[in-house]
Amino acid sequence: MAQVLEFRLPDLGEGLTEAEIVRWLVEVGDVVAVDQPVVEVETAKAMVDVPCPYAGVVTARFGEEGSELPVGAPLITVAVGAAASTGATEASDGSAQGSGNVLVGYGTSEAPARRRRVRPTPAVPAAANGRSIAAEPVGEPDDGRRAQTAGRDASGAVATARVDESGATAAGRAGAPETVVDGPVPVISPLVRRLARENGLDLKELTGSGPDGLILRADVEYALRAAAVRTRTAPAPAATPATAPATTPGGTRIPLKGVRGAVADKLSRSRTEIPDATCWVDADATELMRARAAMNAAGAPKISLLALLARICTAALARFPELNSTVDMAAREIVRLDAVHLGFAAQTERGLVVPVVKDAHARDAEALSAEFARLTEAARTGTLTPAELTGGTFTLNNYGVFGVDGSTPIINHPEAAMLGVGRIVPKPWVHEGELAVRQVVQLSLTFDHRVCDGGTAGGFLRYVADCVEQPAVLLRTL
Repeated sequence: MAQVLEFRLPDLGEGLTEAEIVRWLVEVGDVVAVDQPVVEVETAKAMVDVPCPYAGVVTARFGEEGSELPVGAPLITVAVGAAASTGATEASDGSAQGSGNVLVGYGTSEAPARRRRVRPTPAVPAAANGRSIAAEPVGEPDDGRRAQTAGRDASGAVATARVDESGATAAGRAGAPETVVDGPVPVISPLVRRLARENGLDLKELTGSGPDGLILRADVEYALRAAAVRTRTAPAPAATPATAPATTPGGTRIPLKGVRGAVADKLSRSRTEIPDATCWVDADATELMRARAAMNAAGAPKISLLALLARICTAALARFPELNSTVDMAAREIVRLDAVHLGFAAQTERGLVVPVVKDAHARDAEALSAEFARLTEAARTGTLTPAELTGGTFTLNNYGVFGVDGSTPIINHPEAAMLGVGRIVPKPWVHEGELAVRQVVQLSLTFDHRVCDGGTAGGFLRYVADCVEQPAVLLRTL
């Protein structure tokens, strides 16, 4: 009989705990190759094609398009290989060579063998056609965590049976005796025990993924996530008419999930944790616009206005490093960061995203323009990776593209500040003692008051405004 292997949703990195199935790329019965993408998922960060580490025939898919799965939940099962001959070694049974293709935080190499002592149990019942029941494809996903356990049928072939979190096999759920693990609970780390104890989780109900069945922290966290998902998806008890909340006729409820949910969580956390303040100033951007026009007239690659503003930001952060920092409240420390990873707000069809230009302080205006263009195109097409959406230390928000002058932006947690730039429009302005029409922009700085006082924030914003009004000021720092 073929061996049925289960492929779970891998850890896609950056603390992501769940993903939404956007589109299945395979059907049940399709033949898949090693590292062939089988499903397209959307996380709170990006769209990702998930490759399967096994080659074989798809026997089951878990989850419909539009549903959410936690990291570690089953995605598909794949039938691989042929039945092991009688007398074959157990090492060859159940061995599957992984592809080696690694997603962030997840490898597809072969898992370590598990050696666990079990009490003798009756042979797995065989169906009328002579095959073991456990070898049949499973079409219904289990809510609990599954692992594979081996039992031999009368012919000596190895049959697989599913084990849920309670430790009961599929045969056991049908009435056969349960498989019980002898000996103490295989846990070494006291942190794992404490995590389970604080969350009321019985370690005896878990199957460890470590060597020799060792229960790891990841096993406990997976069980907690699975329990949370079951709680969210469980049907709520019907409310009595007296306690039912009033609904607005014609109203629509839109789930906060994906990018929209991630934005809601991050902004709510920022407003809750960060005591922010905002200061702003108007600046005459006429000379900056002239300087950009002169740069672009030289025939070299075009320099974007956003790149010039970014170059001004990195120069200002070098003078006022307090604003390129984060706050560690657990240690009660302000952490000043050496590198400037500059995020910039970008509005897309999927919602607001903040791509990050890594090491912006080490790039000139031309390199910044190229990177902004690349990340903006990736944001538009939905191909940004989680690494390109995280790790920012300061954010530049050009809301002037929406035709507005000013704003009080919310800081992108856990950063300490954000510079907002309004539209550049002709306005009356006193220039060299004369009233003239100049290109005027409003600049606003929202900052975390824990990292600095108003004098530092005001000095930063004033320096930015001076560079906008007189770009030659930047020559002093080049």
